[in-house]
Amino acid sequence: MDSEPVIGRRGAHAKGVARRQEILDRAIEVFRERGADGTSLRRIAEAIGVSHAALLHYFDSREQLLVAVYAHAEAMRSARSAAPPTPPGVEMMVNAAIANVEVPGLVQLYSTLVAAALESGSEVSRDYFSARFARLRTSLTTSFRAQQEDGRIRDDVPAEHLAALVVAASDGLQIQWLLEPSVELEGALRSIATLLQPASGAERQGATG
Repeated sequence: MDSEPVIGRRGAHAKGVARRQEILDRAIEVFRERGADGTSLRRIAEAIGVSHAALLHYFDSREQLLVAVYAHAEAMRSARSAAPPTPPGVEMMVNAAIANVEVPGLVQLYSTLVAAALESGSEVSRDYFSARFARLRTSLTTSFRAQQEDGRIRDDVPAEHLAALVVAASDGLQIQWLLEPSVELEGALRSIATLLQPASGAERQGATG
């Protein structure tokens, strides 16, 4: 598991580090069901039961705090997983999406922060999510290329394209699910694995005929 990135200030001593983690843990519980909902830094401080000054001691802005909350939640989810990590691929994305469905507020927070990363003046979100997407695409590309070489998935599409498309599908489906919970998020994602299956000899011949 990648170590959790430090966003904002960690704290000078062990007590400060523990206090920062406690703030993030409380913030996750606040956002778990309802996301950030445009709440100001001062209102977030009230909601999690700390002073506005305490938040400013660790985070320079609302954006910095929210990105740190999401990064902390993702790190905690990985750490709690009792099973060995799923090799990068469609199944990994399915498992992540299923976990996300259980915490709709954090899915909303994620979608809000990714959208904010496109705006000027949102360097914290842009840097964090650009790096996150790059790591995910690289990991998936490596896995898909190995699966192509073993004949487990189709090899007529570059592995890096498959990686980018799977990431896009996962994010897009989660947004659709936020807007309409009846969307079959898990089933739709699993259908991607079907689409990646190697074409049969007849299909290959028909495609080139």
